[in-house]
Amino acid sequence: MKKLFRLPLLALLLASVTLVSSCSKDDSDSLKVQAHDQNTMMTLMHDMMKKMDAMMKTQDPDQDYAMMMVMHHQGAITMAQEELKNGKDTQMRDLATRIIAAQQAEITQFNAFLAGHRVETPLVPAFNTRQMMAMDKMMRANDLRVITGNTDRDFAQLMQDHHQSAIETSQADLDLGRHTETKALARQIIDEQMMEIKEMQEWLLTNKGY
Repeated sequence: MKKLFRLPLLALLLASVTLVSSCSKDDSDSLKVQAHDQNTMMTLMHDMMKKMDAMMKTQDPDQDYAMMMVMHHQGAITMAQEELKNGKDTQMRDLATRIIAAQQAEITQFNAFLAGHRVETPLVPAFNTRQMMAMDKMMRANDLRVITGNTDRDFAQLMQDHHQSAIETSQADLDLGRHTETKALARQIIDEQMMEIKEMQEWLLTNKGY
């Protein structure tokens, strides 16, 4: 008789485990992961990095900072345009609009500096070392992100890493650059992008979805 009751009891236990597992899966189902090579924001980041990698370095910190930041800012603008195209959150769309306006204005200032600047000596290879360290750190941070395919979340995550690399490169220009024009832009970028990182972090804490 004992053997007759064991099978129904075992079946009941297995059914219970299956039910619990199913409920747990449903509860966590709000986090959906997308492959990085299928994600538009990530593709835009990689395209920007390829352009910066191909940039010919002069070893003049102000020249290289200005040239690199034009490319870097254009990458941010392209990502912000993608947010405006496919994002749905009002706050993130507003942030994207602000990023486009600020960084287009800064590109104009960087280009004005480049138009009147000639490479100066002594050369400072240390600047490019720090610049590339910041960019490599950005791409490693990007590659570690959990990408969801949700435009608002992906924009908030990847733009943080993008901003952090701009902050670190701007600090390198403050430390090693020689011109007041680029140093003023560096300070401005650090101040505004630190505030935007804080805004994106707070938004993600509220809207991360898991």
